[in-house]
Amino acid sequence: MFLMISGGEIVFILFIVVMVFGADKLPEIARGLGKGMRTLKDATNDIKSEIQKSAEKSGIDTDVTKGISNEIKKVKEDIEDITGPVKRKF
Repeated sequence: MFLMISGGEIVFILFIVVMVFGADKLPEIARGLGKGMRTLKDATNDIKSEIQKSAEKSGIDTDVTKGISNEIKKVKEDIEDITGPVKRKF
């Protein structure tokens, strides 16, 4: 579940960040956060690939999620066939 933050709260948080760090430090902070998030994503992908390799070496079937995804696609297609091109407008 994503944090339930409204637009006003985001503006207030940004105002506090600017007051604490100053406007000249914001690009540096954002760059550092971006690099940190990229490093975390790369580490996560490395761990996933190592687990995948280990599972394949051990003979564990790793295609379970692909089968589930295919079944979900089939159900979506069946629902679209039944409902036709009905689209909701808000």
